[in-house]
Amino acid sequence: MSKNKVTSAGGRALITRFEGEKLKSYLCPANVWTIGVGHTGKDVKPGMVISQAESQALLAGDLARFEKAVTDLARKTTQNQFDAMVSLAFNIGENAFAGSTLLRKHNRGDYLGAAAEFTRWNKAGGKTLAGLTSRRTAEKLLYGRKDA
Repeated sequence: MSKNKVTSAGGRALITRFEGEKLKSYLCPANVWTIGVGHTGKDVKPGMVISQAESQALLAGDLARFEKAVTDLARKTTQNQFDAMVSLAFNIGENAFAGSTLLRKHNRGDYLGAAAEFTRWNKAGGKTLAGLTSRRTAEKLLYGRKDA
């Protein structure tokens, strides 16, 4: 199991790059109300506006949640593997991540097989999205990169 890992600055940058940071709530491509850096939940309402400080506080809370999920579910990870899996879990949710073939392959030590699974998660609302395809490719590359 990963111990006490947190998302690196590079991992945060990857998540922010693909999620964007919007201070006014909007419907994402999956038709879910979203605000800040990909924050969703019952607290997000249409017409909501937050400050950048509030956005960053929401991101910190969300990251802690997904870092815990990856720490609890993924056996031994490098920092880059951890960051890539946090980014994936952040986007698809803990339950989907927990049931993923990617996680099963990772925990079996099949890192090449796990890396190949990232690109399968490129659909929202049944449609393949270019943005998700780009994100998954970036996560796959990060997952496979040796830590410095």
